[in-house]
Amino acid sequence: MLELNQADYSAIILTLKLAGLVTLILLVLGTPLAYWLATSRSRLTPVINAIVALPLVLPPTVLGFYLLIAMGPNGPLGQLTQMLGISGLAFSFGGLVVGSVFYSLPFVVQPIKNAIQAMGSRPLEVAATLGASPLDRFFSVVLPNAKPGFLTAAVLGFAHTVGEFGVILMIGGNIPGETRVVSVQIYDHVESLEYAQAHQLSALMMIFAFVVLLLVFQLNRKQSRVNHVF
Repeated sequence: MLELNQADYSAIILTLKLAGLVTLILLVLGTPLAYWLATSRSRLTPVINAIVALPLVLPPTVLGFYLLIAMGPNGPLGQLTQMLGISGLAFSFGGLVVGSVFYSLPFVVQPIKNAIQAMGSRPLEVAATLGASPLDRFFSVVLPNAKPGFLTAAVLGFAHTVGEFGVILMIGGNIPGETRVVSVQIYDHVESLEYAQAHQLSALMMIFAFVVLLLVFQLNRKQSRVNHVF
């Protein structure tokens, strides 16, 4: 039986809030980027692909460090927020959102890009010859055909944000109710030698990760069957 305390529940709620908001932002920003990467023949495409994929190979602390510098008073993001009259992003929930968007970007862009590429250019060419505008082609052709890719992107983006630690700790620190998400709460329990509480939260994370992976594999299996039929 779970015996979570108030701090644990607060961390869970904050984590779900962060993951939900970041996933929504990434779907809005990542979709046009993924579409461009999947269809563009520009020489910049490999460069942008590499930039998007950087969080996959960079240590989270490296990314977190540079984001923290950027959010500082002398950094570009810090100066921009000062001009807009917004309080600093570092060690705040807003900073976690910005950092999580950068860190989870490839987990949303890559599945959408792969789904669009798997669809091929023929359906878009046919729609264009019928007079469909780019926006019409996206909603009537791309979205229905690449739907599993969008679902996979949403699931992976949400799950990856839930599991963040290094970037979160670098940017947000450990502020209860503000930046202390589940991964940081587990770390806090271990630091306090509260292994039973750490075990409960860790077990929840393990179950969550298994369910997410199972869902992703089911979506990919369904898409493979559809592609095989057609």
